[in-house]
Amino acid sequence: MNIKDEREETLIKLRLNQAFESIQEAELLIANKMFRAATNRIYFGMFYALLALAIKYHFKTSKHTQLIGWFNRVFIKENLIEKKFGKIINSAFELRTEGDYIAFIQFDNEDLNKNLNDMKAFIEEIERHIFSNQ
Repeated sequence: MNIKDEREETLIKLRLNQAFESIQEAELLIANKMFRAATNRIYFGMFYALLALAIKYHFKTSKHTQLIGWFNRVFIKENLIEKKFGKIINSAFELRTEGDYIAFIQFDNEDLNKNLNDMKAFIEEIERHIFSNQ
């Protein structure tokens, strides 16, 4: 699939920049032991990458679960992207939701550093997929 529309390409790059900025934000939050906020940024970094992917494939939605479902259906189920990346985004979404809505949830530094590394790998994989076969 080609990225032909200049506006579309600009929006894809904007969403990927947001994803990469979220990595830096998560790193700062983890360093300052702000684990709930870091969990949020880890998820949203991946979400921004998925938005970029959706733009390339002209998939539109305003719902997080629809976007993740589309990704799992089109890319994971069809083996276009490794299954581990489906697990990574699903887990990040669950953790972010728990962090936002469960009052007494605790996150720890070790788990967050693993999630941060997963986030980096996820964003890089999505970016690679977006720009391959242009």
